[in-house]
Amino acid sequence: MADAAAPAPQAEQGGSSMVRSLAQSVGIFLLIQGGMKYFLNTGSTTPAAANPAQPGSAAVTNAPKPGANAVIPLWQDRPRSLAPDVEYSHIPWSISPIWEAPVELDILMYISPSTVAPSFKSMPKDSLLIEERNFRFGDYKQKRQIHTEFKVPKEVQHNATLHAHFYVGHSGSELDPTQKGYDAGKAYHVVRPLSQYQAKKKVKKTRNLLSDMPTKEEETEEEMNAPKVVGNYYHSNFTISFIPDPLQFAYPQMHPGPRKYLQLESTGARDATGQHGWYYPILFTNSFWQLKKDMIELNDTVKTLPLHVDLNNLAHWKFNIFAAMDENIKGNAAAAAAGKSTPGGGDGSEMEMFKEILIDSNSYLLAITAIVSVFHMVFEMLAFKNDVQHWRKKKDNVGTSVRTILANVFMQLVIFLYLMDNNENTSWMILFGQGMGIAIEAWKITKAVNVRVRPSAPGALLPYTIQFEDKHVLSETEKKTEEYDEIAFRYLYMVAVPLLIAYAIYSLMYDTHKSWYSFIITTLVGSVYAYGFLMMVPSLYINYRLKSVAHMPGRAMTYKFLNTFIDDLFAFTIKMPTLHRLATLRDDVIFFVYLYQTYKYKVDYNRVNEFGQGGDDEEVEEKDANKPLSAAAGADKSLKVPDAEKVAKAEAKKDAAQTTGSQAKSGGKQRKK
Repeated sequence: MADAAAPAPQAEQGGSSMVRSLAQSVGIFLLIQGGMKYFLNTGSTTPAAANPAQPGSAAVTNAPKPGANAVIPLWQDRPRSLAPDVEYSHIPWSISPIWEAPVELDILMYISPSTVAPSFKSMPKDSLLIEERNFRFGDYKQKRQIHTEFKVPKEVQHNATLHAHFYVGHSGSELDPTQKGYDAGKAYHVVRPLSQYQAKKKVKKTRNLLSDMPTKEEETEEEMNAPKVVGNYYHSNFTISFIPDPLQFAYPQMHPGPRKYLQLESTGARDATGQHGWYYPILFTNSFWQLKKDMIELNDTVKTLPLHVDLNNLAHWKFNIFAAMDENIKGNAAAAAAGKSTPGGGDGSEMEMFKEILIDSNSYLLAITAIVSVFHMVFEMLAFKNDVQHWRKKKDNVGTSVRTILANVFMQLVIFLYLMDNNENTSWMILFGQGMGIAIEAWKITKAVNVRVRPSAPGALLPYTIQFEDKHVLSETEKKTEEYDEIAFRYLYMVAVPLLIAYAIYSLMYDTHKSWYSFIITTLVGSVYAYGFLMMVPSLYINYRLKSVAHMPGRAMTYKFLNTFIDDLFAFTIKMPTLHRLATLRDDVIFFVYLYQTYKYKVDYNRVNEFGQGGDDEEVEEKDANKPLSAAAGADKSLKVPDAEKVAKAEAKKDAAQTTGSQAKSGGKQRKK
């Protein structure tokens, strides 16, 4: 992080929570992949200087093959001519550094809309933005900062690229290539773009559905003929890093990311074999930490721009990772903008969010968030496991609000459709979690009731209807549960339906929407987010009327509520629509009510409760008790059956459960009186 330029002061806070999703997605994958691939391929150390090869010598006869780890002489010991009968390679196979650290450098940076720069005298005075003298190349403690402003050239205001012209050379040497005394062995010129072209994000037009909605034909034609808009963007922060490591590279085999920053020696000199050459010190304009949200679009209204530059020396392995990853990210983004598929299936937005985390977040907060994220994943898996385990063992509908389960499926489906309708503002991790929630709730329906397709009554619009039938004859307590569930929903309808209608009318009259479908989904999801917590009330009401929470999946709910508090931490930082953020806070209210009910209606989980559930050894003892009694042929009938004690114990437990249940019922009658 020390290599990044200071982030823009207007950077928004709160990227830290994205560690949760990005640790599970392409961000960490790219870091590991890029780091391992390019860290291990850092080039070979320059071999010791060899004497210049003479014509006919063994060094020429046994010259290394192209691409091999050749022995390249130092620049000052280079041969003045090639050996006879060798072929000159315009693209060198191996390259070695022309200068060796430490050395002091003078650095100038001019800006221009052209890639061809005239002499220094012809350049406007205000185009010289950086003038650093005696910079120690190879000293990692050498760090400088430049803060300035400049006038934007008119050509750049009209979509021309803004270029930076770097002139670097030994301190005191001539840096202007147009002047006498310029030595290509002691100075060089590098051009880097400071602005970049990016496709603007398409913004879906919204209209008032009652007034200015176009016809379907007009809308389709407008979308088909809409051109792709590209903008010219500039970021004020970047880092200029020199790479002093004296490494030798197989130039054609390098990754295109790091390779584009290598500046070959300008005279085209080669060693005696004609195959290998030299390169100038790598000048890396590090834009890896630039965020799209901080970029400025260049147009006629932009007259001046700030510039904040860090100047330092950077280790080669860091440069290799930054340059390679930046090239991969930009390549994926360009391919996605052109409508092409990418290997990772992304457009670089995941890595953009990951970079935002590292720049905007406190390091201690990042560490805490990472640890909490691991706990969140563990709790999520445990909640899923225990919830499924509870419903698999559940043999009755005592305390179960079937209507709530059906309503939950509908509401989660609405939320999923809303997230899909706003997919440009939604992380795929949120979509995945929402889809899993729908699947689990749908499975719960099949455990509570039988889902059947029956012929419709005569005169109905549809020939078949879906009906929910009880799995068995309901017991007294199950009938009470169904009665309480119906009462709770009756009052729920009285509150929720008028609110839904009022919200729909207001949204239709005063809000804008993309389409009627979007209006319906947005209205429904707005009601779900605003009043969705009401759907959890029937379960609490049933607990209150039954005076028990023994039928609840206690462990699963505990893990879910722990995750609720973690979600509160992520609520206002993770990338999601605003309504979805607000909805994460509603579970807290239900949690505290449930805590109170758990305190009020104590449950001994070491015994079978009044609903025939619980008991640590219940499952094992029932299996043992239900085993058929058998004895070997000819065995003494007076011998005791080994499982008799377990059978007696299981029957005693069942009797105790029935007694407890009858006492609970009588107690309930007395309270009613």
